[in-house]
Amino acid sequence: MSSDNLNIVLYEPQIPQNTGNIGRLCVGLKAHLHLVKPYGFELSEKKVRRAGLDYWPHLKLSEYDFWEPKLERTFLFSKNATKSIFDIEFEKGDWLVFGAETTGLPSSMMENHAEKMVTLPMYGSIRSHNLANSVSAAAYLALKSMHDKGVDLT
Repeated sequence: MSSDNLNIVLYEPQIPQNTGNIGRLCVGLKAHLHLVKPYGFELSEKKVRRAGLDYWPHLKLSEYDFWEPKLERTFLFSKNATKSIFDIEFEKGDWLVFGAETTGLPSSMMENHAEKMVTLPMYGSIRSHNLANSVSAAAYLALKSMHDKGVDLT
């Protein structure tokens, strides 16, 4: 079993502040951040580091030129999914995958892995959530699900 509580995948992130904030979140949740290239910024940019504050050196980070969901416990987040995150019982080490801020996940990935798609429900008249907010909400719901089953998250 993985020592990471979660694996967070950002597929071609475009906004450095979102990635920095998500990196900081991952450090606080004992999650592993996986970044799939190309990015809309350089990881060395001050905006990424500033958003991640001094936590960035503690981040468990992996980078990929190509990434495809291969594991059973992988969840692809899309506003177009029909399965709600509220219906998932998460397990330690699950993979939560999020697409680029403006384009989401590639349609080919969603078509090839439709059974892995989930959504964060939106009840108001908005088009989408901010990526960092979506990752935070999904990660905490996943941890709550594990906590309720008595999983050690420390």
